[in-house]
Amino acid sequence: HEKAVTGKLALPENAEGLFAIPRWDKFAPTYGEAVQVVLAKLGSTRPFHNYCEGQLGPDWLRQREKTVKMFQMLGNQQKGDILIVPAQFGLLHRGRSARRARWVFKTNEFGLGSFAIACMLLTHKERLVQWEQLHIDCAGDEYAPGAGGQFLGAPCFFWVGGGLRFGARWCDGALAGGGSASWFFPQ
Repeated sequence: HEKAVTGKLALPENAEGLFAIPRWDKFAPTYGEAVQVVLAKLGSTRPFHNYCEGQLGPDWLRQREKTVKMFQMLGNQQKGDILIVPAQFGLLHRGRSARRARWVFKTNEFGLGSFAIACMLLTHKERLVQWEQLHIDCAGDEYAPGAGGQFLGAPCFFWVGGGLRFGARWCDGALAGGGSASWFFPQ
């Protein structure tokens, strides 16, 4: 069920709105390096700490295969360096682990990763500025604690101690105050 039309793109059910997300490969040669670039920019705009500093290489962080494939399909439809993506910041999957959210995604729904969510936080400065706001799991990425080859974690953004934080936790862990951000492939 599509609920509204914004320009030529119909806003799918459960999408909060349309978000402008640059193609990560325009920022750096690898996904982890592009994440680092946008996290540094995010840190220049508000109190911020990256608990994964120096741990964003391919042995630590990767995009989920399904998310990569769908973003490639969207990129084939939309020309230019910035993609317009119908998405939600996590409320739809509040209280679910990243793993559970991935399991219940609708057929046209996919997890957003660290790069996309950091870009969304840059353009939506009212998000994650106090403890009571929903923490955001990056269900479109996988994280391997200790770079041990087992990608059992998911990156996340959260507010604690007076600032925005980026870290990773087990993808099976559900928090009442957290939810997985996702995007919807336009139909």
